[in-house]
Amino acid sequence: MEKKQPERQCIGCGEKKDKRSLIRIIRTPEGVICLDKTGRASGRGAYLCNNKECLKKAAKKKALPRSLKTEIPEQIYDSLAEQLVGDNNGE
Repeated sequence: MEKKQPERQCIGCGEKKDKRSLIRIIRTPEGVICLDKTGRASGRGAYLCNNKECLKKAAKKKALPRSLKTEIPEQIYDSLAEQLVGDNNGE
């Protein structure tokens, strides 16, 4: 029997995808917001497709602050956008 792959929903577009194809953004217990490249870091997490469009949609809907239960400064969005673009070039 094939093992079921975990699925998560993108907070930008709302599509359900394989957990490994999404990027996890976390708020650490110290309150730092960053990308979780391993998918295992401790903290409150939200999943996002690996593209800027979904990040823009999430920002417009205020989905990231709602998911992480904290305010998100504009520079955090800029930082995340740069990191997402960097990830796209490697694939």
